[in-house]
Amino acid sequence: MEAPPDNDVLWARSLHYRHQDGSPGLAGVSLGVRVGEILAVAGPRGSGKTTLLQCLSGLLPVRDGEVWFNSSPVHTLGPTARERLRRDHFGWVEPAPVLVPELNVWENTALPLMLRGTGRRRARAAALEWLERLDAGEHARRHPRELQQAERQRVAIARALAPGPTVLFADEPTAPLHRGDRAHVLRTLTTASRSHGITVVLATHDADTAALADRTVSLLDGRRVRTVPLPDAAETEGRAACSLSV
Repeated sequence: MEAPPDNDVLWARSLHYRHQDGSPGLAGVSLGVRVGEILAVAGPRGSGKTTLLQCLSGLLPVRDGEVWFNSSPVHTLGPTARERLRRDHFGWVEPAPVLVPELNVWENTALPLMLRGTGRRRARAAALEWLERLDAGEHARRHPRELQQAERQRVAIARALAPGPTVLFADEPTAPLHRGDRAHVLRTLTTASRSHGITVVLATHDADTAALADRTVSLLDGRRVRTVPLPDAAETEGRAACSLSV
């Protein structure tokens, strides 16, 4: 096995993946992600963006190809080791927020820190700091059911950033947000990356979102391509509005 370049925090070579129903997810994807870089993985829906992020983060086991994190082979790790890797080094943001309904906002945000063994007081302080950065501090004692969708997504993003991950995987993180909220959240993500040295791998089908990244990797039908046309935010919102009005 050939180790990745020293300045690549993530490195993948010849990734192939087929879903359980037999449909192809990835077909020979190779890439490197530099330390502190914001990398956009762009492409239309169904192009393999989520599958790629799941393979890079260890959520999906790699059986054909290689994935390296900080010069350590992720593709050789078992389930327990991959789970520990995700807990200690990675953050993840889903397209729709998934919060623990029994916990209030600051407890949801602090949960990954406390699972790592951080004391309750320190975990709460870090959680409140990130909630304030995302304009969600006023909701700290409320529960998820009391929040709107956009507010819950802000909390989910704060939860992913609070532990200070080495790499943040963001799978369409602004999909449920309106344009104004989307811009603010993306600015927070980019600022966090710059100031805290967090590498961000961002999956998006939106041209405006991809434009904020340092570099873009385009996927189409599970393969890397030179470029792929993406709709801008206004067009995306227009389509969503049309689908809701039908």
